[in-house]
Amino acid sequence: MNAGIATIERWFAGRGWSPFSFQREAWAGYLEGKSGVVHAPTGTGKTLSVWLGPVIEWLEERGGEVAQEPPQIRVLWITPMRALAGDACASLLSPVSDLGLGWSVEARTGDTSQSVKSRQKTRLPTALVTTPESLSILLSYADSKSLFKTLRCVVMDEWHELLSTKRGVQAELGLARLRAWLPGLRTWGLSATLGNTVEAARALVGPLAPEPLLIKGAEPKRVEIRTLLPESLERFPWAGHVGTRLVDQVIAEIEGARTTLMFTNTRSQAEIWFRRLMDLRRDWIGRVGIHHGSLDKKQRKTVEDALRSGESPLGPFKCVVCTSSLDLGVDFRPVDRVIQVGSPKGIARLVQRAGRSGHSPGLTSVIVGVPTNAMELVEFSAARTALEAGEIESRRPLEKPLDLLVQHMVTVAAGGGFHPAALLQELRTTWAFRDLTDEEWAWAMSFVEHGGPALTAYDKYKRIAREAGDGMSGGPSGEHRCVVASPQIARLHRMGIGTITSDQAVQVRYASGKVLGQIEESFVTRLMPGDRFVFAGKVLELVRLRQMTAIVTPAKSKKGAVPRWNGGRMPLSTQLAHGVLARLAEAREGVYADLEMQTAMPLLELQKSVSRLPAPGELLIERVKTRVGWHVFFYPFAGRLAHEGLAPVVAWRLVRRSPLTVSATSNDYGLEILTETPLELDESLWRELLSPEDLVPDLLDALNATEMARRQFREIARVAGLTHTGYPGQRTPARHLQASSDMFFEVFEQFDPENRLLDQARREVLEGQLEIERLHAALDAIASCEMVFVEPPSLTPMSFPLYAERLRSTQASSEAWEDRVRKMAVELDGRAAR
Repeated sequence: MNAGIATIERWFAGRGWSPFSFQREAWAGYLEGKSGVVHAPTGTGKTLSVWLGPVIEWLEERGGEVAQEPPQIRVLWITPMRALAGDACASLLSPVSDLGLGWSVEARTGDTSQSVKSRQKTRLPTALVTTPESLSILLSYADSKSLFKTLRCVVMDEWHELLSTKRGVQAELGLARLRAWLPGLRTWGLSATLGNTVEAARALVGPLAPEPLLIKGAEPKRVEIRTLLPESLERFPWAGHVGTRLVDQVIAEIEGARTTLMFTNTRSQAEIWFRRLMDLRRDWIGRVGIHHGSLDKKQRKTVEDALRSGESPLGPFKCVVCTSSLDLGVDFRPVDRVIQVGSPKGIARLVQRAGRSGHSPGLTSVIVGVPTNAMELVEFSAARTALEAGEIESRRPLEKPLDLLVQHMVTVAAGGGFHPAALLQELRTTWAFRDLTDEEWAWAMSFVEHGGPALTAYDKYKRIAREAGDGMSGGPSGEHRCVVASPQIARLHRMGIGTITSDQAVQVRYASGKVLGQIEESFVTRLMPGDRFVFAGKVLELVRLRQMTAIVTPAKSKKGAVPRWNGGRMPLSTQLAHGVLARLAEAREGVYADLEMQTAMPLLELQKSVSRLPAPGELLIERVKTRVGWHVFFYPFAGRLAHEGLAPVVAWRLVRRSPLTVSATSNDYGLEILTETPLELDESLWRELLSPEDLVPDLLDALNATEMARRQFREIARVAGLTHTGYPGQRTPARHLQASSDMFFEVFEQFDPENRLLDQARREVLEGQLEIERLHAALDAIASCEMVFVEPPSLTPMSFPLYAERLRSTQASSEAWEDRVRKMAVELDGRAAR
């Protein structure tokens, strides 16, 4: 046996463990010089499967000799979230410390102190835990090639989280740069919840690399889904309601566990549930925390430390109300219960969150579902069935984000420079840019050299310059080397490296100086001094807003507005939507297979009695008359984002046929079309309205597509380096950034209409905001399915959520939306009972 492996086997035995076969397979693959992906459930030892390969290699090379000083970098560990870096460092350090190897393990993220970063610029630790953004910043320094000369392995942790994002592409570009310097570099990815593992592995290693290993983990981890059931069922659910009506049962669940993670789908929902728990259990104050990405990092760390230790200053720590900020992470052993508030909207998300409990090999992960409306009972039931069948969503890699390409070109120019032909060849080794054309490359070069046709007159957009001669080892003789145009441009560029864009954040702090976190500018600028809002689990009163800082004081009132953050829309996944349809089809036949479906039975039976339950292979279309007009409801089950694209298309096609006033509303299940006069329930009409033909041009005509692209262009302009958020402590207000990006958009449209960033903005609107591929697939399916027309006497359980959703956005009232909807639900329930 390899001496290094024997040492590791003894280390395992000393802890009472035995390596899994997949871990041994990964070690062997690494020692053979191969790259690959380990796909295994959370809590089954993925980290050790890739981390110990480089350790074994070191032991074999040095014969177990202890290093006199920490070796220079051998492993680069890329994590999707900087909040995870500390936990990752602790997990990696444990075995090398036990073995006395003398290795150093450090993090480098936005939270790392400047003194540590300065030291790392001259010598990296043996293992560096970092993010895609921080890696790019390191690559932007002129001596970066020598800095990484001893690197042996790159590990991409939680690869499924990065795969379908620009941050994943940024990681691909960084890997390509490192591989160009280090041809023998090995790359390993870790993933727990992914449907397209083969594609994910290929995207990680690149299209030209040898076939990567795909290593399956131990036996699938057992996940138990248990749903809290309401004592009585409101037969008319509505979308968007946060549903704290099950709070007493939730409290009982928290009471019965040592420590609980309580996941919500949005930060707003987390704030609401935290306040509700604190109102009802004052004895839990200080023992229940709140954790989401907008809170100050010190507050988040305090919660994480309490969660890890199981203790707070006021006694045993009970619970964290959190968002996806705690989806990922290293071993929180005290957690023995996970609660999911609201539908998880996807199988992978449910599995990921469930895995935070029972986070060790052999233990069962348990997740408790808390439905916030009646139809979510069906979603939890469908999720369990899909999970048992092993149906996990795929995540498709992004292709050719040109804004990120030009950012990377400036990064490489600052990091020692590049020869154009060599860099083009390097880019084509990535999955994202494997099909980069010569024309696209020529445009990118023109853009970074002088801003393209529209910005040639402005020196600030001449970000790279060419030097005569070879000038760089390995470059083609006579080819000009491209370097950053000036040190000032390099410094400004480093501050803008990255792809994470969001509404500008306003810092929230007390007058004493204590920082609570950040709220999006679009919310806080609507507040007046004296207005109250809920944030960081507290009710605050705005004192003043000045220079992107909201000064607040604790409010005496217990009520306040709850901030709404952008990015909170979470569409129902295709797999879960299919599962819901399958459950509804069973209910149509009188089959209610589990407790969730049995609890939802009164609602579903009512839908059957007044209309029909949707099912695969057909499209249910309901027409209803109310006092506000004629409604047509139909249910493609393509998810919220796709339906938000379909709704204006149908409205556009209707008004194009004849003069008509149409309003449209959508949710995850379907759409509402409202008109003053009845629409015909004619199959040929609805086949035409829902035809997949000319979908994209009709969608562009129906929407204010130019305005949507203009808004999307704001993010692209920032990533491409056209606009900058400002210097530390001097952030540029969002309205100024928007004005700047609007100016560029208009200039390009007028003077550079072929600018490829304009095309990218339109493409991102269609693909990201409207899920055009999913919408097209839904219309293709409708084209071959049966249409079923029903005219119920009143709103149905399926249509009522759509009706209520329209009220939220179209009516002004001094009465709370929830109260209005509840009154209507009682009224409709009474009618149905008669």
